[in-house]
Amino acid sequence: MSLAFDQVRHIDWQLEKLHWAKTTSVQSSPVLTSASIATSPSDDSDNRTLDANRLGELQAAIKLLSTTTNLGALLSREKIQSALVLARLSDSTTDDRDPSYSARSSSTEQELEWLLVSKAVAQTHGLIIHLLLEQTLPLGWDIWYWDEVLTSSFYLGLYSIQTSPLRLWQLGKYVYADVQSRLRPSRGTITPDEIHIASSARGWSAIYGLITNSIRDYRMAGPTSRLVSPLIFYRSEVKMKQHKLKTFRELSACGLGILVDEGMNLDGDESGMRRAKNDKHAWKTVVLKSVALMENVLRNLTDLDFGYHELEDLVFTSVEDDTELSHASTSDGEGSDQRLALMVNRLDLVLQEHLPNHVSNSKRLVSKYGRPSWIIRYWLPTLALLLSSSSLLRIAVNRKAELATWIRDLGATTVDFWNNWVVEPVRKVVGTIRHDKDAEIAIMSKESLRGDQASLERMVVDFARDNPPASDGASLGDTELAKVRAKVREGDLTPVLRAYEKDLRRPFMGTVRGNLIRALLIQVQKTKVDVEIAVGGIDALLKSQELVFGFVGLTPGVLVCLGLCRWVAGAFGGRKGRVEEKSSGQRLRVLRNIDRILIDSLPSNNGMLPYKDHGMLLCEIHILRQSARRVMPGNIFAEFLDEINELVDLHTGIERQIRVVDRIRWAYHQWMR
Repeated sequence: MSLAFDQVRHIDWQLEKLHWAKTTSVQSSPVLTSASIATSPSDDSDNRTLDANRLGELQAAIKLLSTTTNLGALLSREKIQSALVLARLSDSTTDDRDPSYSARSSSTEQELEWLLVSKAVAQTHGLIIHLLLEQTLPLGWDIWYWDEVLTSSFYLGLYSIQTSPLRLWQLGKYVYADVQSRLRPSRGTITPDEIHIASSARGWSAIYGLITNSIRDYRMAGPTSRLVSPLIFYRSEVKMKQHKLKTFRELSACGLGILVDEGMNLDGDESGMRRAKNDKHAWKTVVLKSVALMENVLRNLTDLDFGYHELEDLVFTSVEDDTELSHASTSDGEGSDQRLALMVNRLDLVLQEHLPNHVSNSKRLVSKYGRPSWIIRYWLPTLALLLSSSSLLRIAVNRKAELATWIRDLGATTVDFWNNWVVEPVRKVVGTIRHDKDAEIAIMSKESLRGDQASLERMVVDFARDNPPASDGASLGDTELAKVRAKVREGDLTPVLRAYEKDLRRPFMGTVRGNLIRALLIQVQKTKVDVEIAVGGIDALLKSQELVFGFVGLTPGVLVCLGLCRWVAGAFGGRKGRVEEKSSGQRLRVLRNIDRILIDSLPSNNGMLPYKDHGMLLCEIHILRQSARRVMPGNIFAEFLDEINELVDLHTGIERQIRVVDRIRWAYHQWMR
């Protein structure tokens, strides 16, 4: 749902409420069930119920225009017109039925027809509000574009180059028209034969002189005048376009504020639409005046010769001075047919003439004063590409083999990268999770350490057996050898070290006997076992973090793939995708703009925002609402809409609206960052 749809839904609810309050003969809602008129006891047997066909047509049209049928979506201009055609309102003025029956049915049919047309007016009102919102918001981008052009002389020069074909075209048209008027002053156009005769008679030199004079006159009044620098002329032209866009945005915002504040105001509060409270048909006058208000707003909104203050005076003066509207407003209840016919005609005029004209005029103004089209901005690189296409094609043909090799290598590199850095690490991580033996990290095997340690035990035991520590030379028994073997497992080589210390006293004799060398070799084996034990500890540590290493190996490939995907999405997603990436910063800027509008505005005597500022506020709120919907949960967004509705309400006053902005800033800061 959008801001415009909320307005239409509120108006639709008010219309249903008024209809239920005024209708007494209809037993149920015309939108939901078939309504009928029951015959009273005093009626004759010829009295019948309402025409079922006519009632069905009205009910179908009312249901098509109801917001309960079109949840969250506004009806298009064509659907509104089709609903009016379906109701056949033009045929309701003729009635060939029995007078007593017609007197009863006409009142009910009129109420249904008024409800139908009022719903059509509400849908048109929402359609225009949505159109003005979508029309005003992009103008800020074009104004910002001209700001960028004005900040640099380089951008101004680039703008002059981009628009040079248009200036040459204007010069050609001016020269042709000027030469044509000088050759035949009495007529506006001449034929090619006359140009040929004139050129033969006067000579090509005379025609060349005319063309030269025309170009000189054009230059004196154009950007190449010697009195004004071309850069200054282009700067003034850009400022003029920017000023026109700002004026158009102010007028659009003012029209939006007028329609939201004054159009279809059925609450009964005092507003710009004055209505008598004691008149039971006052709401019909409000609807009729709303149609006139929409008509005048659409008619004068694209006239950039006056500001938004003049627009307000012109619109309200036109509504007050409307003779048809004044005559219909002063009519009593018996003139309901006249008011209904007037409203249908006015609404049809808005839908068929004013609304399409406004859309076409708005596009014309944006095309004239807005950012140049992409053809104008990129015609120079496109032309350069076309002119160099033959050279590029020749280079491609001459280096066909090299290009094929590069493409082939690029494809092979991409496939290898995918297999080696994405698929294989994923396979290893999965194998680690499943305790696959092939995926285990191992620096050395357990059998190697076990064999070296058993060899060390045997070496130490044999050494202790051959070199008993006792002075009598008695050999060690099995018990002593078992103790030596147990100490070796703990890393104790006391028998070997004692013999080593003893032989160091007489190294030559120890070397001759071989005990010294044998002790050294045993210590070398001990060092090897210690190193293997340390490596085994490192191996155990690596195995405990095996999953971490697997994800570390997978990270580079995943990061590269994600980076490429984001680059492709940003390159081909357009400006909309890039804007969505900055939506959080956008929400903060929108809050800043809302706060600035409320603080800088000059309130009226009743402390409310002017129409122009209220329209600008609605545009910013529309952006904030659309952006917040994408990031907020459903329940939080529903609460956020309550704050938005309070902020939109003009009757709350500026001071309360500023407090609402502060509450939004601290209450929803999590989604505004």
